[in-house]
Amino acid sequence: MSENILKWIRPEIRELKAYHVADATGMVKLDAMENPYHLPAELLQQWQQGLATADINRYPDPAASELTQRLAEVMQVPEGQSLVLGNGSDELIQMLAMAIAGEGRSIMSFEPGFVMYDMIARFVGLDYVGIPLAADFSIDMDATRAAIEQHQPALIFIAYPNNPTANLFDAEAVEEIIALAPGLVVVDEAYHPFAQTSFMPKLAEYDQLLVMRTVSKMGLAGLRLGLLCGNPELIEEVNKIRLPYNINVLTQYTASFILDNAGFLEGQAEMIRSDRDHMLKQLSLFDELEVYPSQANFILFKLKQGDATDVFNRLRDAGVLIKNMSPAGGVLSNCLRVTIGTSEENQAFMSALTKALSR
Repeated sequence: MSENILKWIRPEIRELKAYHVADATGMVKLDAMENPYHLPAELLQQWQQGLATADINRYPDPAASELTQRLAEVMQVPEGQSLVLGNGSDELIQMLAMAIAGEGRSIMSFEPGFVMYDMIARFVGLDYVGIPLAADFSIDMDATRAAIEQHQPALIFIAYPNNPTANLFDAEAVEEIIALAPGLVVVDEAYHPFAQTSFMPKLAEYDQLLVMRTVSKMGLAGLRLGLLCGNPELIEEVNKIRLPYNINVLTQYTASFILDNAGFLEGQAEMIRSDRDHMLKQLSLFDELEVYPSQANFILFKLKQGDATDVFNRLRDAGVLIKNMSPAGGVLSNCLRVTIGTSEENQAFMSALTKALSR
C-alpha cells in the first residue's frame, strides 16, 4: 500500500501490534481464563425457546434497563450507586480513556498487568505509566507514591486479582492508592467469582472510585458484557461516550435469562476454585517449577530450568493450549499461564506437562 495513504494513520498506532488471539481449533483450550462449563441442559432448552421471541428486527433497549437492574441486584451494587454497561470490559476501558483524554494526561497501572490498559491509552493518545510490581508481585508502594506525585495520573487501573499474576493486592495498599489519586481509580474485578472479595462496598466512601466487573469469567464470555459501577454523576459523564445500542438484543435477553437462573453459576465457580487449589498442589510437586499463588481461575508458573517456550510448544503439539508469558520478558521471563478447565481438561494438561518436562 502507498505510504501516501498510510501516513494518515497516527505513528503511535502504526507502531502497535494488534492483540493476538491464538487459534485453538481442536485443542484443549486453557489459554483465555474462560469458564469451561456449559449451561445445564434444562436451562439450555429454556434459553433456546426464549431466543425465538427476541425482536432481532428492532434496535435493543438503548439503556438495557431491565438487564442493568438485574446486574445491580446480582452484583450487589450499593444503593445510590449507578451502572453503565459495555461490550465487554474492553469497551468500558476505552470509554473511560476517551472521557479523561487530554494533552499531558496519563493512565497508570501496574506491570505485569492487563495489556489493554496500555493499548487503549495509546489508542486515544494518552501517556501510559506502568509501575513495576515487586518481586512477589505485590504493589511497590514507594514507587507508586512517587509515580502518582510525578505523573498526576488522570486514571489508575488496579486489577483485583491481577492478570497475569493471579494474586490479590493488599487491600490497604489499594485503599491508600485510592486516597492518594488525583483522578479516577478503577478497581477491575474481572475475577471476582474466584477471589470472593470486593471493593464494591467501598464505592460510597470514595467519589473517585469505580468498580468494573464482567460476566465473562462467570461463564458468559461469548456475550461480551461488562459493567462499571460508581458515583451517579461520574457514571453519567462516562455514559455520554457510550455508543447507542452497544448491548445488543441477544446479549440483553441472554444475560437477563442467565441472571434470573444464576444459582448454578456459584456452583461452577466453587468447582473451579476447588480445582484451582488442587492444581496448585499438583504443580508444586514439580521441582522444575516455581508456582505462584492464585486467587483467580488461572495459575502462573515459572520454569526454574529449561525453556518455557519449548515446554509451551510441546504442550501445544500434544493438543493442549496454554499461554506463553515468556515473550513479555522481565519478571514473566520463562513463565507460563494455565486456565483452570474441567477435571478432564486439567488432567490432560497435567499429563502433557509431565511428558513435556521429562524430555
